[in-house]
Amino acid sequence: MTQPAKAPDGPDHAALIEAIAVRRDRAAFADLFAYFAPRVKAWMLRAGSGPTAAEELAQETMLAVWQKARLFDPARAGASTWIFTIARNLRIDSLRRERHPSDLMPDPLEEPAAPMQADHVLAMSQQEIRIRSALAVLPPEQADVIRKAFFEDKVHAEIEKELGIPLGTVKSRLRLAIGRLRSVLGDLG
Repeated sequence: MTQPAKAPDGPDHAALIEAIAVRRDRAAFADLFAYFAPRVKAWMLRAGSGPTAAEELAQETMLAVWQKARLFDPARAGASTWIFTIARNLRIDSLRRERHPSDLMPDPLEEPAAPMQADHVLAMSQQEIRIRSALAVLPPEQADVIRKAFFEDKVHAEIEKELGIPLGTVKSRLRLAIGRLRSVLGDLG
């Protein structure tokens, strides 16, 4: 069985796609699916898709990877870039299919937002202060990993490369930091 890939664009992912293209290697596809499907789903959710739509689009993306693996050219793009391009295109196609003439009405996002109520603004401000205080209590290496994962929206492998630390260390620091934050901010979560 193929070993799970460790880096988002490492040679392991490109090799897995090649194994799918050449041998229709199901184990390679399973490894690729296990790594990318949750990331594609999370990306879809952040892009505004509902949970069901995000799950379906993630599965459609991985099915397209299986079907189009022979078209992958590692000289033109990394594995994750290629896969997320497929995901983006499927999302665009999905949005186009959903459009109806009634969708041509004014977009509420283009209208000015209603002003926030004072109590909501105050609550958000107090929450922000508590979160910043909690982050300040963390050891710098844990706070750094939290900022990269949650505020800069980076995956673990990107953090590993950027900080030059092993993936296991990234995960350990995140786990420890989240545990500490939960104990400090228990009522926010």
